[in-house]
Amino acid sequence: MKIILVLGAGMVSRPMIRYLLDQPNYHVIMASRTVSKAEQMIDGHPQGEAISLDVNDVKKVEDLISNADVVVSLLPYTYHVKVAEMCIQHKKQMITTSYVSDAMRALDQKAKTAGILILNECGLDPGIDHMSAMRIIHEVEKKNGKVISFKSTTGALPAHEANNNPFGYKFSWSPRGVLLASRNAAKWLENGKEISIPGEQLFENYSIQNVKGTGAFENYPNRNSIPYKEIYGLKHAQTVYRGTFRMTGWCETIRAIVALGWLSEEPPKGFTGKTYGDLTRHLIGVKPKDDLPQMTAKYLGLKPYAAILKRLQWLGLFGDEPLSADKNNPLDYLNVLTLQKMSMGPHERDMVVMHHEFIAEYKTKKEYITSTLVDYGIPDGDTSVARTVALPAAIAVKMVLNKQITLTGVHIPVIPEIYNPILDELEGLGITFKEKTEPLK
Repeated sequence: MKIILVLGAGMVSRPMIRYLLDQPNYHVIMASRTVSKAEQMIDGHPQGEAISLDVNDVKKVEDLISNADVVVSLLPYTYHVKVAEMCIQHKKQMITTSYVSDAMRALDQKAKTAGILILNECGLDPGIDHMSAMRIIHEVEKKNGKVISFKSTTGALPAHEANNNPFGYKFSWSPRGVLLASRNAAKWLENGKEISIPGEQLFENYSIQNVKGTGAFENYPNRNSIPYKEIYGLKHAQTVYRGTFRMTGWCETIRAIVALGWLSEEPPKGFTGKTYGDLTRHLIGVKPKDDLPQMTAKYLGLKPYAAILKRLQWLGLFGDEPLSADKNNPLDYLNVLTLQKMSMGPHERDMVVMHHEFIAEYKTKKEYITSTLVDYGIPDGDTSVARTVALPAAIAVKMVLNKQITLTGVHIPVIPEIYNPILDELEGLGITFKEKTEPLK
């Protein structure tokens, strides 16, 4: 019986747990701060076990790791390196769905010496984006072509019929993570030129893109795309861009929320108010007698009837809703409010849209290649985000245990030995890409 330790029972864990419990001869231990969540996912399965775990209890974490064959960390990314160091010490394989940090990358040689694999970025984005892109890049290279332009954009969104709030967004993963990502600076390569955007200008740099058969979305840059020229082996590419899709109206609204100071993690100095409206007043420095929506419009340089103001009002940033007593900064207060107002409702489903665009150059021709994934969640079941994040990692666990992956060191899934079996199995699970190739004059 192989023992799989899954650390964390967050919003995307369930499809992984159910997939692994369906395999013969696997014992799945789910360790979580909230043991009731783990118990709910295991749902009495004889091969599953739920354990209460404070991740800061180093001895208990280490004991669990030492008895496992594979460790999956679905903890916040700040814990991955500690877990990886324990996996190296006890020579246990490890998988995460998070980006590789510099500290994680620095463990490569230690992992090789220990003879273990630490596979990161094996989720949706990062994860399926790498795998599906690399499959096409390698196919072009096999035909003696070269990719001269690469663009890839992903969005986790409400399905169109569930898009019934003025933000055009519902949280199907960590709301705090979504809000924090709104502060990231961005870099990409466009026609041979490096473009760099500071975090405070991120939402001023978006375009509207139509994804055929799915809809028109805002597309804004996602972090630093430039390293992917090397990671993907795109030595001839003049354009390398990775972006994020949102429904229209999102970028200018989040830009306003950033400008107001609502994404600060610092407790506001000298603030004595009790409500969301009080904090907005404090952040923009207006008096209690002033008309708050009107003064906010003035602060942001907007007309008083602007749609952005209507969205902020709908969210409750001008209202009398009391601030949570157990929070102490604008970001965490906002997190509470967005979860209340922008969560998936009963019978609703979410939607993942991933769209790659390539220009491939051959000796006698150029081609424009698109590869598009549109995947929907299951009403009253697993979200699309949960399935597309958790299932690639679950398949990777199985491959490691079956010795289909024998690599050691710190890796991401950009080689055929990893991405082909995972993409093939995902296709069998209904997570499929549609590809189209057109001649380019």
